[in-house]
Amino acid sequence: MFRTLSLALAASAALIAPVTAQERAVPDTQAQVQLSFAPVVRQAAPAVVNVYSRRVIAQRTPFAGDPFFERFFGPQVREREVNSLGSGVIVDASGVIVTNNHVVQGAQDLRVVLSDRREFEAELLLADERTDLAVLKISTDEALPVLPYDDAGDSEVGDLVLAIGNPFGVGQTVTSGIVSALARTDVGISDYAFFIQTDAAVNPGNSGGALVDMDGQLIGVNTAIFSRSGGSNGIGFAIPSEMVRTVVEAALVDGEIIRPWLGARLQPVTQDLASSLGLDRPRGAIVADLWEGGAADRAGLEQGDVVIAVDGVEVNDEIGARFRFATRMIGDSAALTVLRDGRERVLNVDAEPAPGAVEGARMDISGENPLHGAELVQLSPAFNEENGIDPFMDGVLVSGVTRRSAAAYFGFRPGDRILSINEERIETLIDLNRVLRDLDGEKNWPMEIERQGERFSRTLSL
Repeated sequence: MFRTLSLALAASAALIAPVTAQERAVPDTQAQVQLSFAPVVRQAAPAVVNVYSRRVIAQRTPFAGDPFFERFFGPQVREREVNSLGSGVIVDASGVIVTNNHVVQGAQDLRVVLSDRREFEAELLLADERTDLAVLKISTDEALPVLPYDDAGDSEVGDLVLAIGNPFGVGQTVTSGIVSALARTDVGISDYAFFIQTDAAVNPGNSGGALVDMDGQLIGVNTAIFSRSGGSNGIGFAIPSEMVRTVVEAALVDGEIIRPWLGARLQPVTQDLASSLGLDRPRGAIVADLWEGGAADRAGLEQGDVVIAVDGVEVNDEIGARFRFATRMIGDSAALTVLRDGRERVLNVDAEPAPGAVEGARMDISGENPLHGAELVQLSPAFNEENGIDPFMDGVLVSGVTRRSAAAYFGFRPGDRILSINEERIETLIDLNRVLRDLDGEKNWPMEIERQGERFSRTLSL
């Protein structure tokens, strides 16, 4: 099983001593060209496993629910078993395994097969769709082989790498290639895109498998390919080990992921912006907006600053900066290198959750008003981040509409944002409740609403 882009679907206590890496150099003798990857494979391959998932789906025939057909031909709903295959990496000797979320999504049963063919039932500790990572746990009485994380994070374009997994279910397979690009952020695979690109052959079934460097360390988890046919075309993507470690630690410590939020809106620096800012070339991401009182605001970041690196790693857009910041644990801090007035400075930004409630405070509307029968939710950075809404959007949002209610009659839809009622700005549910109470029973209701980014005003008459 493998996630693809656009056209096809592309998966501590005891550490293995890494194989000594040679200094990066182009081979210049026949003997060097004939060197083997076998020592690295012997170290790394035992820590790569197969992950089998099973789920049962219900298929309804066109006659499902028809009393006549169900009386004479039985239930018109059939259950079908769907099995899928991916790969995984043992990252803790106690049996902790990381794989892709899309490998295990919806699974009712999970089974892990080790490289020595032993099989175990697996427990799902955490599944995170936004990073496309999942953490499993198997129970074993002995320490398992582990792939150590690449702590240095110093991979470079051109470095040799190995992809280890189970493509097409043929059995564990090792392919070789190079790191063909770093920090790919415009791929559209997940919310936290900052991928390692490789030309090592990866195919369906490689999802969740290991991308290993010549030190025998895990530099990434293979997750997707660009493909027209479903097979490898030499462009594969792996989630960097920094994010893998963060998700695994969250699963083991809290059982959930609490992501730090920068509290700044960034935009790429174009050629025109670079010229106006006096930069020699387009680089970094300029601060377009700040959340008042947020972590970035308190750290001293200002509108117009250009963020050029996070923790010493160069970033060129908001996605890259958000990824780097998200690899920090809550309570830590990240060092932002910024350009201001032509000078570089470093700001330490606290890693803390986005303000507000992830679930969001909600209110069911009743009374003699056009919103009767609607449910509204309070927007906040925490709620917005969780639901894919602009985190800087505030106010209240229609989250549900009861059929045949006043709100349904007037055409309100989930996703509508109530901006004002009777020219009074609505920023919180408290504002909304007060205005509805004061105007209860009125015949005319001037309202301003935002729908899919477009604002319009109208007067609703009861």
